[in-house]
Amino acid sequence: MNEMNKKMRSMSLKVGSSEFQYLRKRTRSLNAPSPIQQFGPCGRILKNSAMVMTIQDPASQRLTWYKTPMTVLVVKKVRDSTVLQPFVELVKWLIVEKRMVVFVEQSVTEEVLLLQNSEFLSIKNKLMIFTEKKDDLTDKIDFIICLGGDGTLLYASLLFQQSVPPIMAFHLGSLGFLTPFKFENFQEQVTNVLEGHAALTLRSRLRCIVVRKNEDSDEAVHPPVSILVLNDIVIDRGPSPYLSNIDLYLDGKLITSVQGDGLIISTPTGSTAYSAAAGASMIHPSVPAIVVTPICPHSLSFRPIVVPAGVELKVSLSPDCRNTSWVSFDGRNRQELLHGDSLKITTSIYPVPSICSEDQISDWFDSLAECLHWNVRKRQKNFDDLYDFTDSSSNDTLDSLEQNEND
Repeated sequence: MNEMNKKMRSMSLKVGSSEFQYLRKRTRSLNAPSPIQQFGPCGRILKNSAMVMTIQDPASQRLTWYKTPMTVLVVKKVRDSTVLQPFVELVKWLIVEKRMVVFVEQSVTEEVLLLQNSEFLSIKNKLMIFTEKKDDLTDKIDFIICLGGDGTLLYASLLFQQSVPPIMAFHLGSLGFLTPFKFENFQEQVTNVLEGHAALTLRSRLRCIVVRKNEDSDEAVHPPVSILVLNDIVIDRGPSPYLSNIDLYLDGKLITSVQGDGLIISTPTGSTAYSAAAGASMIHPSVPAIVVTPICPHSLSFRPIVVPAGVELKVSLSPDCRNTSWVSFDGRNRQELLHGDSLKITTSIYPVPSICSEDQISDWFDSLAECLHWNVRKRQKNFDDLYDFTDSSSNDTLDSLEQNEND
């Protein structure tokens, strides 16, 4: 018995030692990196006693300004004439009434219909102009206003590959899942936000690094560039007639090999987009998670999965796959993945602070109802509308009912 106790004690010491080594090895939180609390030069989350560890009551995330916001970036939906007049009204009001410095993209100021608008011409010289991929907006913008649909907000987030200023999105596009504000009374709504009366939804982004075969070494001439995405990363088979064969790793461990049309790796924000169409669950944007969804998998048991936001995913082509794959980031920057290439994906510390019209819960469920018609169905009729069961009792049987009919 003593020898058995010694063996058991020895085994427990070994197990404890291995657990300790594992805990020392893992340095990331399973809840993902703590997002930054400051957005742009002026915006930050109002801290209060409702914040416990890394889990927050959604109602506690409210925007506050520690300096008066003075610069605003207005992002307009392109090639849409219905947005032109609201754009002119908003920009003129921000310059004349609010005395703010307004940034707009150069391509916007060159639109033919805008150049025919006398109101716009009167303020054109007062605008600050920038060009994508040429001018750096980091630490220059206090506040962003989007006029358009979800694609407009995605484009605005793409302009900031680090800290993103708070975004107020007006629904002037085709879908509007991420754009909760109506434009009719924009003056009152913008004023409320500038005065600090606004709730925030912190929409996590994925940080993706494309590692090329000849760059996966310390001697690489061009170091890999990280890309931040708000919706999803899509890996597909492209024009090839063969199935994709993609290896998926989680924290260095091979989880599965995806055989099918491809794979979607999305944020909770992106879970209501392509991922939902492919059969995944829709996840509230405040949940720290990453959604992994196969596209038409060659296995009926391959269901979408949700993993903790703190893990690191790696995607690469299986060594024996017949073809290459293609990858896109929020529907942009599509490029081919060759044998030996890989993607490394983690949750970024730079979320997109999206300003709520009401609050985190109401805005999300309103969007589910209005944009996706979530759980819309015909109501089952009440018994009173079908038959009169007032004379029946719980003791009635099928035989007794048939007998009554025959009588």
